[in-house]
Amino acid sequence: MKPETTDETVNVKQRNYTPLIWAVSVVAVIIILSINYIPRSTTDTIMGVQLTVLPLINAFLNGTAFLLLIGALVMIKRGNIPAHRNFIFAAFILTFLFLICYLSYHAMAGSTSYGGEGLLKYVYYFILITHIILSTILLPLSLFTLTKGLNMQKAKHKKIARWTMPIWLYVTLTGVLVYLLISPYY
Repeated sequence: MKPETTDETVNVKQRNYTPLIWAVSVVAVIIILSINYIPRSTTDTIMGVQLTVLPLINAFLNGTAFLLLIGALVMIKRGNIPAHRNFIFAAFILTFLFLICYLSYHAMAGSTSYGGEGLLKYVYYFILITHIILSTILLPLSLFTLTKGLNMQKAKHKKIARWTMPIWLYVTLTGVLVYLLISPYY
């Protein structure tokens, strides 16, 4: 009779990505926070490109990533691991492109203040604050989930993915909502 295999015995030469994940996460947060302190352009165009198109691109990237995550969720529920993996990789690529676009926009244009009033103002700030907090948590969480999946640590991957997927879905969806709510004020 064959001994039962666990995640740890399946792949003996697994790499420990924990220090790298934490380093990338800390550096990303430092970069995002530091863009508030760099000088910005006084014009609304750079090289003939209207800067306000970048938040629209961000919303498109977030919305598309949201749909890819839904696809990944459907595929894993069906047991189609290769398709699930492809959807997740695509969502990671779009999320990375979003981050580049987001940093580019805020490095050049800074922040836009929300101009709404009443209940909608409180809804906007609730969505924005939860979006920011959860997106900060999402970076290391998604990287840990990815590495557990790539290392075929199925039990650990599944355990952490139960937290990662809903947070990632929330962050991508609220990214679109934040854009829709603030876009009249660009």
